[in-house]
Amino acid sequence: MTSSVSICSNALLALGGHPINDLSEATEHARLCANIYPTVRNNLLRAHPWNCAVKRVVLSPTTATPIFGFSQQFTLPSDLLRLLSVGEVADDIDYQLEGNRLLANINMLKVRYIFRNEDESTWDAALIQVAEAMMQARLAYAVTGSTSLRDSLTQEANYLLRQAKSIDGQEQPSEILDGFPTFESRF
Repeated sequence: MTSSVSICSNALLALGGHPINDLSEATEHARLCANIYPTVRNNLLRAHPWNCAVKRVVLSPTTATPIFGFSQQFTLPSDLLRLLSVGEVADDIDYQLEGNRLLANINMLKVRYIFRNEDESTWDAALIQVAEAMMQARLAYAVTGSTSLRDSLTQEANYLLRQAKSIDGQEQPSEILDGFPTFESRF
């Protein structure tokens, strides 16, 4: 079963390092992974609306209201990494993000977002491969002392990321350009 530990261990093994059994081990490699992995994971999840990391919620306003500009204030979910959409597809909701709050002029918000999916066993195989490659690139200099290896692994990880984004994106239905006056005026 895939986990943060297996991703880090596979990256270490590919670099010629010793695998780890837990991120809290008292070894240098485990400490490196424990420090680096959460940032790599969050940046990777933010990079694309991965199917395995999209969540939908309905938010209710808080009791506090904004001082000006909007009538309602909503607290964003604590696991939010990237906001994807507010409201339904056809809605034209005026909103503003401020810190961990979303301001709007309606009483309820439907929100789609990328969440901090810490259960790697639910990830797509291509995303796991990219996570391992990213960890290899980030650990390369610390484990091997080679900047050229680090640079080539970074290029390989970016290539795998492009491939994984393409594969993941093809699993979604195509977007239809509809309802735009400038688009319709062309016909």
